[in-house]
Amino acid sequence: MKVRKNKSDLLLQIFAYIFIGFIGFVCFYPLLMTLSVSFSSEKMIAMKGYSALPQGFTFNTYIYIFGNSGLEILRSYGVTIFVTAVGTCLALFITSMLAFAVSIRDLKYRNAISFICNFTIIFGAGLIPWYFMCVNFYHLKDSVAGLIFPSMFSVWNMFLLRTYFKAISQSLYEAARIDGAGYFQIYSSIAMPLSKTPLLTVGLMYALQYWNDWWNALMFVDNKKLWPLQYLLYNVLSNVNAVKSGRLPAGAAANIPLPSETVKMAVTIITIGPVIFAYPFVQKYFVSGVMTGAVKE
Repeated sequence: MKVRKNKSDLLLQIFAYIFIGFIGFVCFYPLLMTLSVSFSSEKMIAMKGYSALPQGFTFNTYIYIFGNSGLEILRSYGVTIFVTAVGTCLALFITSMLAFAVSIRDLKYRNAISFICNFTIIFGAGLIPWYFMCVNFYHLKDSVAGLIFPSMFSVWNMFLLRTYFKAISQSLYEAARIDGAGYFQIYSSIAMPLSKTPLLTVGLMYALQYWNDWWNALMFVDNKKLWPLQYLLYNVLSNVNAVKSGRLPAGAAANIPLPSETVKMAVTIITIGPVIFAYPFVQKYFVSGVMTGAVKE
């Protein structure tokens, strides 16, 4: 039997579609402009400014970037993908284990461990001690480990997971303990499957953090073969700006108009492109996790 909608419900639905469509357009417009400028002529951008449609459509910016650093960009993509995948898995594993441990009420020194973790959010040793510790003690200089280990733990993410683990009924843990299960078995068989939503959320945070990271490469990596994508593109953009400003000799590029404005947008598209294409495939797992956490039997 068809249910008829009254006039007020229909108007409310129309307004909701219009409002959501407007918000979606507002969110999409900056990306559209970025893509448009990356395919625009540098001269037209200088004359007319940014536009949502390409002005003087050209591939010159991408030809310039990939022509000078094509193989390096492909190699840096591989480094970034490897660091993101391995770093996210390790970070999620370590963070979730510590979060599970401090969520157990009868754990000895649980409050002391939480206090120590919380203390590091408020107070830090400083950049120089951190650098010397990573280089001299952990030997992270010029290695892939230097791109992974310094960002492998977040206290904020740990407390977020701890909140979800604490919300799980303790009777499940007690029943498992009576059946002879150890804490690691409880963690892997009960806590983790029942916390898909926060795990997906924290995993996404770690993945974006590793994908967008260039600071660790700046601090620890001198070998160009180990540069991640973000740091390589940062150097490309810095070199273009340096030549344009006269801080560096242009050399063979002295007679070539360097596309500084369009390079900025092209670098953004190259960086976020894979994330945009991968998100639709990841979204279904994220929504599945949300629904799993929402349904109670």
